[in-house]
Amino acid sequence: YTMVYGIISLINFAHGEVLMVGAMVSWSVVTALADSGLPGWALLLISLPIAILACSVLNFVVEKIAYRPLRNAPRLAPLITAMGMSLLLQTLAMMIWKPNPKPFPPLLPTDVFFLWADGPVITVTQILILGTTVAVLAGLLWLVNKTKLGRAMRATAENPRVAGLMGVKPDFIISLTFVIGASLAAIAGIMWALNYGTVQHTMGFLPGLKAFTAAVFGGIGNLTGAMVGGVLLGLIEAIGAGYLGDLTGGVFGSQYVDIFAFLVLILVLTLRPSGLMGERVADRA
Repeated sequence: YTMVYGIISLINFAHGEVLMVGAMVSWSVVTALADSGLPGWALLLISLPIAILACSVLNFVVEKIAYRPLRNAPRLAPLITAMGMSLLLQTLAMMIWKPNPKPFPPLLPTDVFFLWADGPVITVTQILILGTTVAVLAGLLWLVNKTKLGRAMRATAENPRVAGLMGVKPDFIISLTFVIGASLAAIAGIMWALNYGTVQHTMGFLPGLKAFTAAVFGGIGNLTGAMVGGVLLGLIEAIGAGYLGDLTGGVFGSQYVDIFAFLVLILVLTLRPSGLMGERVADRA
């Protein structure tokens, strides 16, 4: 969300559905190879690049046919188009994979580890999610801030016309940004499926909404802010789910944890629209 907004000032509301497609493609690959005798980690490693490729192609096509023609249109037009693409991808996924939820096989050991005696527990899957998140986000920051491609992305965000005069191809950079975002969404979709153990065509809505909330919370267009916003939103939800029942006298339980994403979004938009770390969007000449 924050990369795409930072480079073309567009909220790609279809991004959650790209996550869903990554999870569904991974489920299809894992299911097809279920009788191959391969261990779970091998199935995971096989399905991951296939899901990334599928999501990358999908997001590339979406940008080319849905967003590029509206790049200079009023902001409301691409926003409505993004919502339409979200519904379209959900419908297509329902037609391809059917509407019923599907169990995602447990590919990793189910052992749990206590962080300390009688303390909180963590699973192998959650350790993998944490490690993957740190590695991927560190790689993303390095890519954007330290590489030639990242410099081209930042130049395109600042002024695509001037960047074009300097040898940068803005259309190519924007498409590549969508591809990078799709790759991250595919990884997130597989991690989500591993953690919750189920996939379906509507699964992208909630993580997409929370990702948007995290991006706004930290500062839309600000990569570091989006990461901080995601961590803080997760902590708010976890703490809220643990104490919500006690605070409301048992009226509300942990099943209402998702309301915290909405509350955070409303409060941030009301009190600090630029986010905690400030919106980082280039002023175009």
